[in-house]
Amino acid sequence: MDGIIFDVDGTLWDSTEAVARSWNQAIEENTDFSLSLTADWLKSLFGKTMDEITLALFPSCPKEERDRIGYLCFNYENRLLETDHGVLYPDVALTLESLSQKTDLYIVSNCQCGYIEVFLKTMGLGKYIKDFLCFGQTQVPKNESIRLLMERNHLQDVVYVGDTSGDFDACQKADVPFIYASYGFGDIPYPPRQIGAIGELPALLGL
Repeated sequence: MDGIIFDVDGTLWDSTEAVARSWNQAIEENTDFSLSLTADWLKSLFGKTMDEITLALFPSCPKEERDRIGYLCFNYENRLLETDHGVLYPDVALTLESLSQKTDLYIVSNCQCGYIEVFLKTMGLGKYIKDFLCFGQTQVPKNESIRLLMERNHLQDVVYVGDTSGDFDACQKADVPFIYASYGFGDIPYPPRQIGAIGELPALLGL
């Protein structure tokens, strides 16, 4: 195995409470909307691309206005997460430390630029992750981002660990084996392989 690629939200941590606070602040300070977001609502949106999230939240706005609001929300989010951290799932740090001694670890997410960096910095996990890509960098669907990361790291034999049907679909399109994190945000009825906790991953992979 060349490596393991991870999703972030719903797979490694849950930042929805903090993100909801940051987005509500951005919307209140920069728009006339009375929209109030909740963590549960965001869980239904996380995993989608930035463009898809802003369209779901502000469907009546012209694209230019959606982009403006989205830019502000994502910037407020990155700043708040520096101090108001997301919640790491149990045993994530220990599992990544153990796996990193046996294979290379990567991240591919549909998030904005700066988000993965904040996650790795605040959780102290940067030393375990060799490389990452996000939608903010590539502006392409997740399956293409996965392939781009594989190409630049010369990867042939990898698995992707994620929690949503979007992750599963991306892996099918990218021709990459998928492992479903059933403790996350999504619901996949018949996943090929699954884990109920991140700590189950090494045994599943024989590492």
